[in-house]
Amino acid sequence: MQQDAIIIGGGFAGLSAAYILGRARRHVTIIDSGTPRNRFAAHSHGVLALDGKSGLEILADARRQLAAYPTVTFIEGEADSAEGVIDGFHVRVAGQDTMEARRLLLASGMEDRLPDIPGMKERWGRTVLHCPYCHGYEIGGGPLGVLATHPMSAHQAAVVADWGDVTLFTNAMPEPDEAARSLLERRNVNLQAGAVSAIESGADEMLSVHLATGRIFEVKALFVGPDLHIRGSIAKSLGCQLEETPAGKIIATDAVKATSVAGVYAAGDIARAFGNITLSSADGVMAGLGVHQSLMFAGAHP
Repeated sequence: MQQDAIIIGGGFAGLSAAYILGRARRHVTIIDSGTPRNRFAAHSHGVLALDGKSGLEILADARRQLAAYPTVTFIEGEADSAEGVIDGFHVRVAGQDTMEARRLLLASGMEDRLPDIPGMKERWGRTVLHCPYCHGYEIGGGPLGVLATHPMSAHQAAVVADWGDVTLFTNAMPEPDEAARSLLERRNVNLQAGAVSAIESGADEMLSVHLATGRIFEVKALFVGPDLHIRGSIAKSLGCQLEETPAGKIIATDAVKATSVAGVYAAGDIARAFGNITLSSADGVMAGLGVHQSLMFAGAHP
């Protein structure tokens, strides 16, 4: 049976879109690998009425609620490929029959690629963090670090300074320009040159940042802007236009989350320069509305 829409990715954007389409009694299939981007964090914060709840728990609740809609179907696994044109897309999942759909929604999210520094990956989501709005309050002030990874790292350090006493580790990146230095001075951010060689657990739950020079700095948490990569190759194979951001490429979309390819939509981290649970969910709602109206009014939206 041809679906009205196939959603690739069952995170906050994908499930929010599925709510819209399911409540419109449209036949929608969600393909999900069960590996959301925020799975490394024990708790989610800043989510209205759900502060402190695990992101995985929120998603599990959403899946249970969506299961009550008879036109919504879940498939566990990775979408291997997608091809076709509007009203005639074909999506393949390993070990299963090829599925057909009138519309596609890409919501598989991003892959965070961290600097290759010993001790960093195993602390990701706990003491090595990305978003101060998500985790800064719980840290409770004190010495914090920001690791320079891209041109916006000085801006990140200036933002993090609202949550503690910040040191920006340049980590062999180019020194901040005059404007960035002025911003860091205004925000009382210390600048520490030199490559970071390792991250280790220190005393009293502190984090030890080791420099190649032998110096060691103790911080409560280290904020990092990871290199973002679109998960999978489907957006590329479909020919979706991409947009460059300081942290990596995202899928370019219009106001209703339509991509440059007719009938293909994108939502969540895969199509946002900045995201969190709330923004991803809102993105999914908008994509769901866009897909639904495209199905209702052929030619009204690409």
